[in-house]
Amino acid sequence: MRRTLTAIVVVAMCAGMAQAAELAPDDVKFEDLAVGASLTGAPGNPEEGAKALANRSLGNCLACHVVSALSAEQFHGDVAPPLDGVADRWSEEELRAIVVDAKQVFSEETMMPGFYSLNVGKDVRKDLVGKTILTAQQVEDVVAYLATLKE
Repeated sequence: MRRTLTAIVVVAMCAGMAQAAELAPDDVKFEDLAVGASLTGAPGNPEEGAKALANRSLGNCLACHVVSALSAEQFHGDVAPPLDGVADRWSEEELRAIVVDAKQVFSEETMMPGFYSLNVGKDVRKDLVGKTILTAQQVEDVVAYLATLKE
C-alpha cells in the first residue's frame, strides 16, 4: 500500500514538472529566425509528429506540402515547397520556429499559419480565441518528424 501511494505521488510530481516545463505561446523566444529551446523540455516523437502533420484537424500540412514518405496519405498540396529534404535545409531550431509561427521567420504575408501562436489575425471564432492549433508537445513531435526528412 505504501509503495503504491509513493508511486502515485512520484508520477503526479513528474506530471506536474512536465507541465511546468511547457512554454506558453507568448513566452517562446525567437533568435536569429530560430527557436532554440524545446517548448516542453521533452524530446519529440517522430511517429506522433507524422500523424499530427497529416491529420486534417491538426497540422494539415499536406494541404499545402508534398511529403513523399507519406505518399499513402491523400491530397498532398502543391502551393508550398515539398517537405522532402527539409532537414537538410533547416536546423531543428529553425524548423521549430517555422512551425511555431512562420510569420516570425518568413513574413506577415506567408499563408502558413502559426501552429503555436496566438497571433492569428482578426475575426477568430470566439471558441478558438486564446488557443493554439497544436500543443507544445505536438510541435516538438512535428519538428522531430521533420528532422527525419533528409534527401
